[in-house]
Amino acid sequence: MTDLANPEQLLFASTTQAFLDKEASLTHVREMHSAGTSFDPGWWQRAAELGWASLLVPEELGGGSVSGNGVADLALVAEQVGHTVAPGPLHPVSTVLAGLVEAPDGHDDTIEALVSGDLVASWAVYEPGAPFDPTVAVTTATKTGSGYRIDGAKDRVEAGEQAGVLLVTATCDGELRQFLVPADAAGVTVTPQGSVDMVKRYARIEFAGVEVGEDAAVGAAGQTAAIVERQRQIALVLQCAELVGILDSVLGFTTQWLNDRHSFGRPLASYQALKHRAADMKMWAEACRGTTAAAVRAVADRSADAKLLASVAKAYVAERVPVILQDCVQLHGGIGVTWEHDLHVYLRRVILYRAMFGSPEDHHRAVYALSRKSQR
Repeated sequence: MTDLANPEQLLFASTTQAFLDKEASLTHVREMHSAGTSFDPGWWQRAAELGWASLLVPEELGGGSVSGNGVADLALVAEQVGHTVAPGPLHPVSTVLAGLVEAPDGHDDTIEALVSGDLVASWAVYEPGAPFDPTVAVTTATKTGSGYRIDGAKDRVEAGEQAGVLLVTATCDGELRQFLVPADAAGVTVTPQGSVDMVKRYARIEFAGVEVGEDAAVGAAGQTAAIVERQRQIALVLQCAELVGILDSVLGFTTQWLNDRHSFGRPLASYQALKHRAADMKMWAEACRGTTAAAVRAVADRSADAKLLASVAKAYVAERVPVILQDCVQLHGGIGVTWEHDLHVYLRRVILYRAMFGSPEDHHRAVYALSRKSQR
């Protein structure tokens, strides 16, 4: 999602790709699935040492990015992750850090631990049985003499079992607030939840009278809506960037298959109908890349249309990529639906991301509402 305009960016991209090829290949993904594991904490620490967790964090808080544009550099990492549908908590850790750096007071130690990879965090925002709406929290936070008491439940918390701390949205005195809650605090119950993806794991987390201090609050009540929106935008552009990486890989090996596979003495790629189909897919792929790049730029610049463009990207990319991958399955013929072929590994991640943080239909409606609002 960046034009790799300088040697530092090129080195960062190549280092990221080499690390993923060596330690998070499709073979590793299959092995982890067979072992029933999600990701290795030691692997995540090595990834953090490459700077993955520091990109959204300003230098004064111990972070920094290669290009000076942390959102663009993070999107680059997400795109590379998509090439091998790698495991790891890149998305939840980055989304939590996006919120913490907006109101870092009292959270310096947590930010430092997340940047180093010593700690994993996740955003507990989904209410059980409800669609994604970060502005609504049934979970409650009640003021006490020493802080707050958290009651309620969240589900679809990515890496919930591995997370050491949770950023929980809750309603406090009628206002939306966020709180950092240690995963091992008294009253916290974590129940694993599977997913269609081979290595992505989620959890349902219940909070029964969980006591936290005053310093657990992230930002003041008046800041929370803007912080939550920033986290939502980061989550969406990361999804879209990874989907672009997935699409790049799948189209690459599908094109190779069409050139290598022969029918009636001719390569499949020589048939006009398949040429047209491949051309359509390439056109849609470039549109996905362009739409995502526009959203990344808007979110990085905190432009007035960042909210709109993030939803435009999710609406288009998450709607189009599953269709393209299903076409690639058909172009592979029978082998495309086998367990041994890698197509389903990519398709699983795509289907998961289509649903998480709002479906394309949800974001189409959001785009319509935001467009009407801007015209008034």
